[in-house]
Amino acid sequence: MALKRMALEIGMGTDIRGADYTKAAVRALRDALWHNSLSVAAALGKDVDSMQVEVLIGVPKPHLVNKEEVLAVLPHGTGTVTVVEGGLEIPNDEGTNLTVLASAAAIVRLDI
Repeated sequence: MALKRMALEIGMGTDIRGADYTKAAVRALRDALWHNSLSVAAALGKDVDSMQVEVLIGVPKPHLVNKEEVLAVLPHGTGTVTVVEGGLEIPNDEGTNLTVLASAAAIVRLDI
């Protein structure tokens, strides 16, 4: 058998006032996952925990994201998290704070 891509889920998350990159990344992954209800594992006679999920996060400062906190969002299966440069930083008018916007992609694979 071989791993086959079953779904690509995409989301966006923000931290409006705190410039917390992990919070924005977690919200982006939740946005991607919580808009779907994958029944493909059950339809193929597989356990939902057999899903392998590759999580990609895009933020302006990748080193500020706690990958373990992002990975903890996954409700089923096992996963990996890769954080790359992307997203947005939007400063307030006074230049004293930032809004951080993160993008997320979750690629779900099953061994079929």
